[in-house]
Amino acid sequence: MRDVAIVGAGMTRFGKYLDRNLKSLTREAVEAALQSAGIDKSTPQVAVVGNAAAGLAQGQECVRAQVVLRDMGIQGIPMINTENACASSSTAFQLAWLYVASGMYDIALAVGMEKMYSEDKLRVYSLFTAGTDVEIAQQMLAMMKEQAEKAAKAKPGQAGEPGKSRSVFMDIYAAGARAHMERYGTTKEQFAKVAVKNHHNGSLNPHAQYRDEYTLEEVLASPPVAEPLTRLMCAPIGDGAAAAVLVAADKVARYTTKPVWVRGSAVASGTDSRQPGIGERVAQKAYEMAGIGPEDVDVAEVHDASAPAEILIYEELGFCGPGEGGRLIDDGVTELGGSKPVNTSGGLLAKGHPVGATGVAQLYEIFLQLRGEAAERQVEGAKVGLTENGGGMVRFEAAAASVHVLSR
Repeated sequence: MRDVAIVGAGMTRFGKYLDRNLKSLTREAVEAALQSAGIDKSTPQVAVVGNAAAGLAQGQECVRAQVVLRDMGIQGIPMINTENACASSSTAFQLAWLYVASGMYDIALAVGMEKMYSEDKLRVYSLFTAGTDVEIAQQMLAMMKEQAEKAAKAKPGQAGEPGKSRSVFMDIYAAGARAHMERYGTTKEQFAKVAVKNHHNGSLNPHAQYRDEYTLEEVLASPPVAEPLTRLMCAPIGDGAAAAVLVAADKVARYTTKPVWVRGSAVASGTDSRQPGIGERVAQKAYEMAGIGPEDVDVAEVHDASAPAEILIYEELGFCGPGEGGRLIDDGVTELGGSKPVNTSGGLLAKGHPVGATGVAQLYEIFLQLRGEAAERQVEGAKVGLTENGGGMVRFEAAAASVHVLSR
């Protein structure tokens, strides 16, 4: 296998774009990545495009890459479409890396794209339900509806009905958070501190969907979603795209003097045994490939679709022991200026989560960090970065997950 580097990357600002289509968003991200690499549209030899929801959202069920990239003048080359729920574009990135590492191609384009926002909330939430075992999801929704109706009678004005007022994933995340609280004594305030941190980081990121800062009290007082989650502890719905250009080691000097090397790339699926969990398994594979351990990671982007998820991911990645994630946030370890900053981009909570674009957008942030180009949110001296991206849910475990390790 050949060494491979990222030589260019770009993304749109994530947001709610009723006036833009998937082609427009993807064009912006891809052109930014090509410009970053100093190449034109004729240079990539293969393109791998991750998208989760265009079939349901826009009716474009097939040939999504071919439709979108051809519209902007990229054509004739092999184009591969990947769908792995929220891990769609991190999976696309791994395939692009494999094409170059294997020697089949010298330069590849990896893209993540998504247009999810709609004023029709039921349609939006159906996109998330599609990322589960839908038969089980319908049973869960019926059960949670009954629980919500009982809660509404007991406490009028509480959070609305699952599947209609929120994504089913928030109920799954809430259940995991409650279990962590019961087992380890983790507190709602610790979860809220993750949201405070990430919204602060997002305020420094021009690509973030939300750039407002919030106090701990404001996060806790925001509208309830599913206990212990409040609205500011949950990732927003939005649109966006991100892209990266990957090149074989012997060609890198043509394009940049600041390559970011792909040292480890792992993708896994869930199992019925769940021992060890998918997050731990995929991280271990990536660490072994890169020849490092969690202690060597200087900066990380992780899948904080909810604030509690970030604390659990600290533990899965080996940044701390089981049950110790709350301590990391209390001690400021994962803040900017801490010893292991996490989600310097603002994470999914503030940067946003257009699901098919998320994986490559995480890689874009680490690309900037390792090149020293992250401006106000720069982690000084960062040499090794990591991304962790989960996708979908089957039987209360992520259906897919990926971890990538990058270095300068």
